[in-house]
Amino acid sequence: MTKVEQLKADIENLPSEDFNDLCSWLREADWEKWDRQIEADSNSGALDFLTREAEEEKATLRDL
Repeated sequence: MTKVEQLKADIENLPSEDFNDLCSWLREADWEKWDRQIEADSNSGALDFLTREAEEEKATLRDL
């Protein structure tokens, strides 16, 4: 049995309160990972295209 399979089996056997606590922890950990990725992408310039698109859209709307 792999580690993941063992974890899944262990999780299935958790009491409801522990399961809910684990779910909350996983959601928070996922959001924190997402925040770090967004920050890294922003710092690297990978999201600069979003600013350009927004500025172009704003200019288009202003010209109407």
